[in-house]
Amino acid sequence: MKKLLLLLLLSSSYAYGQRNLTIDETVFGPGKFAAKSLPAAKWIKNTDAFSSLDSTYQNLVSFDVKNNWKPQQIASLSDLQSAIKTVLPNEKINLRNFPTSYQWEDNKRISFQVAGENNTYGLVYDLATKTAQVKNTLPKEREGEEIGSLNTQSAYLVGNNIEINQADGQKLQVTQDTIDGIVNGTSVIHRNEFGIDKGMWWSADNKKLLYYRKDETMVSNYPLPQWDTRVASIKDIRYPMAGMKSEEVVLKIYDTETKQTITLQTGEPKEQYLTIVTWDPTGEFVFVGVLNRGQDHLKLNKYKASTGEFVQTLFEEKSDSWVEPQHALAFLPNNPKQFIYQTDKDGYNQLYLYDTSGKLIRQLGYKDVLVTNFQGFDEKGSKAYYIGATNNGMERHLFEVELKNGKTTQLTKTNGVHNSSISNSGKYVLDQYSNLNTPNIVQVIATKDGKATPILHATNPFTGKINLPKIEFKSFVSADGKTPLNARITYPTNFDPNKKYPVMVYLYGGSHAQMVTDRWLGGLGYFDMYMAQNGYIVFTLDNRGSDARGRDFTRVTHRNLGEAEMADQLVGIDYLKSQPYVDAANMGIFGWSYGGFMTSSLMTKHNDIFKAAVAGGPVMDWKFYEVMYGERYMDTPEENPEGYEKTSLLNKADKLKGNLLIIHGAQDPVVVQQHSMEFIQKCIEAGKQVDYFLYPTHEHNVSGKDRIHMYDKIAKYFDNYLKK
Repeated sequence: MKKLLLLLLLSSSYAYGQRNLTIDETVFGPGKFAAKSLPAAKWIKNTDAFSSLDSTYQNLVSFDVKNNWKPQQIASLSDLQSAIKTVLPNEKINLRNFPTSYQWEDNKRISFQVAGENNTYGLVYDLATKTAQVKNTLPKEREGEEIGSLNTQSAYLVGNNIEINQADGQKLQVTQDTIDGIVNGTSVIHRNEFGIDKGMWWSADNKKLLYYRKDETMVSNYPLPQWDTRVASIKDIRYPMAGMKSEEVVLKIYDTETKQTITLQTGEPKEQYLTIVTWDPTGEFVFVGVLNRGQDHLKLNKYKASTGEFVQTLFEEKSDSWVEPQHALAFLPNNPKQFIYQTDKDGYNQLYLYDTSGKLIRQLGYKDVLVTNFQGFDEKGSKAYYIGATNNGMERHLFEVELKNGKTTQLTKTNGVHNSSISNSGKYVLDQYSNLNTPNIVQVIATKDGKATPILHATNPFTGKINLPKIEFKSFVSADGKTPLNARITYPTNFDPNKKYPVMVYLYGGSHAQMVTDRWLGGLGYFDMYMAQNGYIVFTLDNRGSDARGRDFTRVTHRNLGEAEMADQLVGIDYLKSQPYVDAANMGIFGWSYGGFMTSSLMTKHNDIFKAAVAGGPVMDWKFYEVMYGERYMDTPEENPEGYEKTSLLNKADKLKGNLLIIHGAQDPVVVQQHSMEFIQKCIEAGKQVDYFLYPTHEHNVSGKDRIHMYDKIAKYFDNYLKK
């Protein structure tokens, strides 16, 4: 009897110790309750060993097979600080943690950056001698940078122009444009579509710098009011709307020895997209994907680096919807005549082996696996590795493919989302993964026999602290009856199936985003968890048009954004309404950006479902959205007037029912505030009441402490209308 009483007391104490998230933790919770992991884990070059930071972030440790994968300290922050002070005695540099951005130069030296008062320094640290060298110097005030492979040549942007710091300390002025709207070397090209994340590339010998030059002088200025002065001012941005004049971009090469610049002859028309830019390993040629403005015809072109002249088109890719190149070419390490090209032209984004004459050597795709992260080659250059989406996009696994015959092996097997990488020899996999009920597991897998050696098994970070609601995956069939759809449902804390609960549907629905995967918590956001803990059923579904399901899953939205997506969302909503524990009279919906567009669409086109809704940064009419994204999916307003009319919400404001809160950032350069203002005006004209809230200093997303304010507002809005 005493034993039973003790157990009851212990269980009561345990339950009392747990609580719901606070509103602050909807923003800061991911850091506070993160599952344990190996921070900054990386394979050490030329070895079968990997490194990571220890739990204190003060030391670098290594794991290798000789020590049965047990951690051994190989560098400390204190030794690193001493080395930095020796080579930079006049700089005040005080690192709080060992640099997480370190990279292995070889098996004994790491490189990293540190920021001083006036400059940023690129250093190489020798672990054996505990000494450092300054390899490059960058001004602290810069817009972007590109460091050569030898760590000695550093290019960077000052304003709209490029400068180079050389190994001998000499500074080269590459460009000197002073006209507003002429921008050199920036990664903000074509509004960062087509996988563009950099604007400069060094040749393999570090002697030539390839860079974008953007002319947007002809693009309309768009005014963003600034409220930080007594009299408000205007900040102009260049914003080409669908169907309007777009930027003109060329690629140039600067030779650091001759100090001469040449332009690649990419030809006419000037309004085209230059993508997947790649240096030939020999430095003789540059490869460029030239995509027409209609985004349905790609040419992979070859140019001579010494003169810029066009050499040949290796191959072309066409589509009746769109072609969307996303990844630069990957040349084989031991064969400069062959490269990997990624495309979804056959249904799924997969690998294709080509030679530099444009001949397809081999398709390297495997079943319906979609490549999400190409990881390179083994040391012999005979095998390639990639992370691929499987199980209808729910999982991510590491795959190995033999280049000579396409034989493919799946190297990770446990269900979940794997963040894995291969050692240089190809003998071992460093595997970190999670799934719905597993916070994080780190292990090393031997590729020869599949034997796994455990490194870390993270415990549930919420246990004894936070009430974790029940989360389930659901599967539905798309509205056309053909395609499986993934969904996630989160139940209120202490869920009772005999009670009825209000619902919050959280959605995005647009391209290049996936909300539901088999990772820890199923991808559940902390605000979703907060709402479930406060009595809501929270539901999310990935409709057709979203990511990681292949070409046909996405292309169904062409010229009619929102239509197939809404039809799929209604499948999930109908399921919810059929459940006895769902209070169908008190359902809400929340989405941001494309999700804001979806939310507003459902509130006007299917206006008898939701009693309350929150649309953040919503697209209200695609003619106000920018060229690159908008025209890919909708074509131009002149080419597709019916589609623009059908998807616009401005002509449907009179159909609005329920309670709609629109939130917008006044400095939004992505979905400009004109979208919501135009819709508000149409609601006024139609006699429809709408709630509106503006964040004066924020852009497309509300971040930092203000995000807490935003989530508090949204939660109270739903409570006000959906809770009896």
